[in-house]
Amino acid sequence: MLARRVTIAPEAAGGRLDKTLAEHLPDLSRGRIQALLAQGLVSRDGAPLADASAKARPGEYQLLIPPPAPADPQPEDIALSILFEDEHLIVVEKPPGMAVHPAPGSETGTLVNALLHHCGASLSGIGGVARPGIVHRIDKETSGVLVAAKSDAAHQGLSKLFATHDIERVYIALVRGAPSPERGTIETRLGRSTHDRKKIAVLKTGGREAITHYRTERTFGGERKALAARVACTLETGRTHQIRVHMASKGSPCLGDPVYGSGPPAGPVREAIAQAGLKRQALHAAVLGFVHPVTGEALRFESPLPADMAQLQANLSAL
Repeated sequence: MLARRVTIAPEAAGGRLDKTLAEHLPDLSRGRIQALLAQGLVSRDGAPLADASAKARPGEYQLLIPPPAPADPQPEDIALSILFEDEHLIVVEKPPGMAVHPAPGSETGTLVNALLHHCGASLSGIGGVARPGIVHRIDKETSGVLVAAKSDAAHQGLSKLFATHDIERVYIALVRGAPSPERGTIETRLGRSTHDRKKIAVLKTGGREAITHYRTERTFGGERKALAARVACTLETGRTHQIRVHMASKGSPCLGDPVYGSGPPAGPVREAIAQAGLKRQALHAAVLGFVHPVTGEALRFESPLPADMAQLQANLSAL
């Protein structure tokens, strides 16, 4: 990595860190500096920094610049679990741990890399260079059903379906405790947290409308109060981290969620998680239904729980 150093004098301090660094390093954009901060590649006097919105303090800053990555995602021979495919679109089951498209920290091994190899050059012009064919996303550590476009007509049609919410999306979450009431609708505004720019938060003002309909399908353990629950979440909107934030806002975050967990679950649940080998948030995109944007055919796909969540559910059932 290339190391860049810059000294911020006391009279230049006090503004936002990302903006101040960008002013001192005009060849680096503010967005690029924000990405470096998010990757832990910026330090002041040897102490790592992460908050782009923090005030810039006087001192010597070091920025580690990774070598440039190829401008275009490259095809990679990665096996895909394909549920449906025609000349216009492809529906796959994304495993946990696979990013949907290249981003800092996940430049290779993404779904886009796999799709470029599987679909060939025809995909490369659909939907832009960085995210060819992608019309919606699933978090890297969330598993489940995802559709990608293979033609311009499908891309435009699918994008419209998602924009108007004319698409069925149901996720299964294994959560701490159980939400109260056992079913309902969570309607908030979501946006970047003012305390941690890497997190999404419920906002009083600003942000974007987010609506999740949830239904508790089953509870586990606890004679008076459930230790965990299986919850079906139907998305009306599809904001970043929406279900994870909404479940956490009900006091029942997804089990295993490293970002929104907000406290450990009960001992028996922790043991069940460890025995299942779950290393991620227990969230799975189980159902995807929509009308084919080109042929008009009604399509609906269901995906069973992957091995780690299925084992966790079995372990919880024994509590």
